[in-house]
This record gives sequence, structure tokens and C-alpha cells, in this order.
Amino acid sequence: VPVVTSNTSSLPEVSQGAALEVDPLSVADISSAMQSLVEDQFLRRRCIVAYPSETFYGLAVDPRRDDAVARLYAAKGRDASMAIPLIAASLAQAEEAAVVGDRERRLARAFWPGPLTIVMPPRAAIAARTLGDGPTVALRVPSHVVARALAARFGFCITATSANRSGEPPASDAEEVAERFSGSDLVDFLLDGGPTPGGPPSTIVEMVRTGPRCVRAGAVAWDRVLRSLE
Repeated sequence: VPVVTSNTSSLPEVSQGAALEVDPLSVADISSAMQSLVEDQFLRRRCIVAYPSETFYGLAVDPRRDDAVARLYAAKGRDASMAIPLIAASLAQAEEAAVVGDRERRLARAFWPGPLTIVMPPRAAIAARTLGDGPTVALRVPSHVVARALAARFGFCITATSANRSGEPPASDAEEVAERFSGSDLVDFLLDGGPTPGGPPSTIVEMVRTGPRCVRAGAVAWDRVLRSLE
């Protein structure tokens, strides 16, 4: 697995609710990694890229490519009926992958970037395999600047499933990712952003006819979700 080390300590912060304005190629710590990904078109060639998030490491492929998503399921040993969540660089990018309604937009503006995943109808560009057996896509904008930068430089949402084989604990640093996939050619590129903090997963919410439905409890307290919609 090719490894690129990036020190994220000097990366500028993006205020909550703002669109990503960081150009990764202007930030010395991760510019070479992002340049390699762009020039080699890793994500456009059904490749799998491991990257850090605000909880654990994730695996990115292009969710529009059926063959790339199939390779991701195989790498993880994941049940093909289970949908794969996505991350976006901004609300604007999220709207290219999902139909964002008024209530969903209110949630996004209240909690993105951050650990709230919103379930929405997908745009036609999203490969059916990405959705598993369901009709929806789960999407968020993460607070980790490297994860957002990767989606931004790619130019479309990326997958956000954890960097581990199904049934194993998620990986919290690049060494764990390399060990989990050692001896295989399943992960093509590993962005080393140092250790990740772990912690609870994102809260998942779906807006239904009767109001918000908590799909999974997580880092954002449910009463905060409810208050944001009042």
C-alpha cells in the first residue's frame, strides 16, 4: 500500500456550516498526496483510497462507478445488501449526490461539517450497488479537513465506509490500516494523517412524513437534532 504522510496540525480550520474553501494543493503538508491522487486519477480508476476522518480511517471509491463499489465490497467482505455511506466536501457537493430537501438542508447547515449523517434520495449518478438493497443514500460533511480535502480535489462525494474488514474493529491509524490489508492489493493508496480519535459514530437521521427518525444514535445528541428543526 503506497503511504503518504501528512501532518494536519497546520491545516486551516473551516467554521461549522461553511463550505470548504481550502485548496489542498496550497497546503504544504498534504499537497504532494493530493497531487498524486489527482494526477494518477486513483479514484477515477476504481482504486480504493484509505484516509483519516474525525473518528477512524475510511475507504474511498467513486460511488458512481459500479465496478469500484463492487471492489470495495469485496475488499471489506461486506454484505452487498448493506448500503455504503458517503461524505462530501460541502453542502453544495452533497446536493450533487442526493436530493436535499428543506428540512435536510436545515440539519446540514446546523451540523455540517460534523458527525451528523442524513439519509436522502440519491441522484441518478450514484451507482445502484452503492445503495445496497435500499432506495436512499446516507451522506454527511465530515469535520476532518483531510477527508473534506480529498472529496474536494476529487470533485464529487466519496464513500465513507470504515477501513477494516467486516466484523473487525475500525482502524484508528495508518499502521492499523496497512496491517488489516497486508499482503493484498485491495487498498491502492493510504493517506496517513496520523492517529484518529475514535469515539462514537455519527448520528444518522432520516426525515419521514411524520418528522425526523433516528436511524442510529451517535455523536450528535437527538435533542439537538430536534431543536434544530423547531
